Amino acid sequence: MAVEIITREDLNEFRSLLLTDLKEIFNAKEKPQKQWLKSSEVRKLLNISPGTLQNFRINGTLSYTKIGGTMYYAYNDLEKILECNKVNALPTLFK
Repeated sequence: MAVEIITREDLNEFRSLLLTDLKEIFNAKEKPQKQWLKSSEVRKLLNISPGTLQNFRINGTLSYTKIGGTMYYAYNDLEKILECNKVNALPTLFK
């Protein structure tokens, strides 16, 4: 059985490699969100019925693009609508 001696230089090199790997993991970006979503994807994302989605189109709440018979919705528009309709929580009075 061979004995290996670990030096400070070895530990410093290991630390540098470990930090580099951790930085890559933390800086790795999530899978980019699709720019355009189909009706079924929007309904699933917002947990709404087809009728509600149709009402959003009719009353102008949600913009869409129609190509052939397929409706597409911009993901950014969905984020804007959710942000505009956000209700801020009241600060807690009792702690």
